[in-house]
Amino acid sequence: MNDATPHVGDLVAEMLAQSGVEYVFGMPGGQTTALHDGISRRTDRIRHILMRDERNAAYAADAYARLTGKPGVCDVTVGPGANLLPAGFLEALNASIPMVGIIGELPLDWLPLKEKGIASQGFDQLSFFKTCSKEAFLVPSIWALPELIRTAFRIATAPRPGPVALIIPHDIFDADWDPKILPVKVDDRSRRIPYLRSVPPASEIAAAADLIRKAKRPALVCGGGVHGSDAAEGVTAFADRLGGLVCTSLSGKGSVPETRPYAAGVLNPLGSAAAIELIQEADLVIWCGSKVSQNTGMNWTLPRPEQSTITIDFDPLEHGRTFRPTVALLGDVRETVAALDAALGERNGHHPDWMARIAEVKERCEAAKAEEMASDQIPVIPPRIMAEIGKRLGEEDIVVSDASFSAGWIAGYLPAKRPGRQFVFARGQGGLGYSVPGAIGAAAVAPAGARVVTLAGDGAFSYTIGELATQAQYGQRIVNIVINNGKLGWIQLWQEIFFKNVQSAELETQSVVPGYAAAAQALGLKGIYVEKPDDIAAALDAAFAHDGPSVVEVRIDDRATPIHSFKRRMRETELKPRPRPGTVYKLRDWKVSPDL
Repeated sequence: MNDATPHVGDLVAEMLAQSGVEYVFGMPGGQTTALHDGISRRTDRIRHILMRDERNAAYAADAYARLTGKPGVCDVTVGPGANLLPAGFLEALNASIPMVGIIGELPLDWLPLKEKGIASQGFDQLSFFKTCSKEAFLVPSIWALPELIRTAFRIATAPRPGPVALIIPHDIFDADWDPKILPVKVDDRSRRIPYLRSVPPASEIAAAADLIRKAKRPALVCGGGVHGSDAAEGVTAFADRLGGLVCTSLSGKGSVPETRPYAAGVLNPLGSAAAIELIQEADLVIWCGSKVSQNTGMNWTLPRPEQSTITIDFDPLEHGRTFRPTVALLGDVRETVAALDAALGERNGHHPDWMARIAEVKERCEAAKAEEMASDQIPVIPPRIMAEIGKRLGEEDIVVSDASFSAGWIAGYLPAKRPGRQFVFARGQGGLGYSVPGAIGAAAVAPAGARVVTLAGDGAFSYTIGELATQAQYGQRIVNIVINNGKLGWIQLWQEIFFKNVQSAELETQSVVPGYAAAAQALGLKGIYVEKPDDIAAALDAAFAHDGPSVVEVRIDDRATPIHSFKRRMRETELKPRPRPGTVYKLRDWKVSPDL
């Protein structure tokens, strides 16, 4: 610190630093400048990453939190800054991700002037954030602020984790701070999730163990709660001895290595065909850290009435939300799995007939995928791209998925090779535009030498293209892959299958063709455009070798879909893949080729 009088911005920055926060993602405003001044005096412990859009600050903080277990912190100013946060807050709330949003506010005594922006940018922010946060607080005084910061971190990290809004008025932010009168104290238990761990009663553990012993075709479904509990290693050890099927939700990908013979991949309509088929045949399903959402529950057709069930979750409200479990284990995932494993003891968990059935279905499904991944079709189909990405991914590299079809291509065609969170999916809301800002948060904490790889369709990529400038400014090692079909692909297929008409799904015309590689080049990144499958490898080699961020744009078939029901309906309605206009992008000499 310099000799300037400390202010409350210093107090907030110091408490964040002592709480283990390394980065704050956000956009400055006049009402929050004190915070940035406070951070500027502590850059050896905490740094601010300037985002281009407040909405994206929450996404970056979200990805940071998923990968570290620490609360992601974002900051915005009053009014137009604050009203952009809810998309990211809702993503974190629904996905149980710890986050603290520091939000500027007008001075306290301006309360009667907030209505209808009489005082510039004013509105009722507290009520607004109550709807999209785990909790929201308006700081009433300097003296209350330290305790509210501690409370925000405790609530954000306590079961069930989520985002907390801390709204700090301008006059409080700018007030003087005397550390002797108001010392800094933080709670080290709330530096990361889980805040506390618990174990179910021994009688419930014994009942669950008894169900497992009786099962002939057990299955384990792992959700994001496995990663939230840092339980992937323990869950993998348990799965190795279970002798049954294992699949995951999108958020749970990496709970076990998908190279294991029992691992069938992601259970989701756009996930693994093997997982969808095999889960129907299980006689016992253990739902581990999974809320059994619409997609993981296959539109709540799972579990089947004849299947016994065990639920493992630290949130009591999840046990019985969509079905009544045979045994409910209320506790921390890591500790509960360890207790269950111990109760089962040195058992012979092998089920040779079940394992043979798993191998049979996986072999059939893998053969079909291998054919797609070797395809020389033009326009390119995404499995071919996934095959080339998979060859280049290192053990420490991180993959950040955007919403819609991108999640399916990653889920089904890029296997998790080790236990742990290497894949980040925006599934709390499933909103477009997550991958580019999410990669900024991921790159901030990626291991030295690691790459962050994103995958987005052109529609999703368009949402947050401005944050490419942020990636370039900070020199982050990010490979952004855009699979460009010129459409909102999911919308187009939905309309064609169910309405026989396409409206407002086109993102280009013959005369106006956005070029994402060219835009990236203009923003300071390396930009590469690809049309032919044989050129994908060289493009990715160049992107992975580049010392900084890059964009690889690949023109793909606009009928390609990872959703199995869409593929079936396309066959039934004779919606065949069709050649697309071949568009040649040259970064210095733009030309549009005629139709193929």
